Amino acid sequence: MATSKADLLKEAEGMGLAVTSKNTVAEITAAIAAISQTPIEPIEKGDLEPAETGEAIQAEEVTDEPKAAKAGKRSAKALAEAEEKEAKEARKATGETAEAKPKATVKPARSRLERRGKHFRKTAEQLEAGKTYGLEEAVALAKSTSYVKFDATVELHLRLGVDPRHADQNIRDNLVLPAGTGKNIRVAVASDDLLASLDKGVIDFDVLVATPDFMPKLGKYARVLGPKGLMPNPKSGTVTTDTDKAVAEAKAGRVEYRVDSTGIVHLGVGKVSFSAAQLLENINAVLASIKANKPASVKGSYLKAVHLTTSMGPSITLDTSTLL
Repeated sequence: MATSKADLLKEAEGMGLAVTSKNTVAEITAAIAAISQTPIEPIEKGDLEPAETGEAIQAEEVTDEPKAAKAGKRSAKALAEAEEKEAKEARKATGETAEAKPKATVKPARSRLERRGKHFRKTAEQLEAGKTYGLEEAVALAKSTSYVKFDATVELHLRLGVDPRHADQNIRDNLVLPAGTGKNIRVAVASDDLLASLDKGVIDFDVLVATPDFMPKLGKYARVLGPKGLMPNPKSGTVTTDTDKAVAEAKAGRVEYRVDSTGIVHLGVGKVSFSAAQLLENINAVLASIKANKPASVKGSYLKAVHLTTSMGPSITLDTSTLL
């Protein structure tokens, strides 16, 4: 049966215990039990004062785990890293390895042909990979593989076995294409009126012809004409005393070529609208000029590779053994 605090105080005083009303019921009961060696009777919640029930004060939960610090070696992050390190060492000791992450699939690079447009790829199907063609067959293919809507230029590219760093192997020449270039060439003859136009920045010609005695006056405009390839030059046939002949040849289809730093000659030899016979005539004229300019110091193969193509069209490899 529940006992009130007043009864417990009387009983404690009777036993000679030094307790007062300031002591709690639990303390008084414990003191009596210690003297009497009798089991402590459970105390009902209703007999306790509010402060003694624990309803006003919530005791902190006591655990064996240490509290994590906000920073330093005892912080949550540091503890997690330490645990991960211990686990890693344990895996190494047992010979276990973490599962390898699957490698991302790398797509193979597309070939140069696959990166071209659909029209180019379609016309390129007419060519057999790795095959070299005779000149007549190559000309026919060049005309049939041109897919652009304008009259494309037929281009000839020749890789020569020369070293342009040597003066005698720096091949340069000009010739008149028998069938012309297919272009409407605007030819001007150097004069005082032309110089006045150049002073105004007006350049309305494709070829400039001058006499030797007029060349000093053109020196002033070399920085303007030179980068455009318009400066008259004796090697190109545009500096001559016979200006009428130079103008006629320029309009008829005079072209100039020069080997570049890699030993290659690039030259337009006509238009797709030309007949196969006209293109063959022009190409043979270029090949004859190239052969005539072969340096005596060149040893081994002189004509290493020749390709025929059109503006934006696929390249056709020619059989060099049949050309020179």
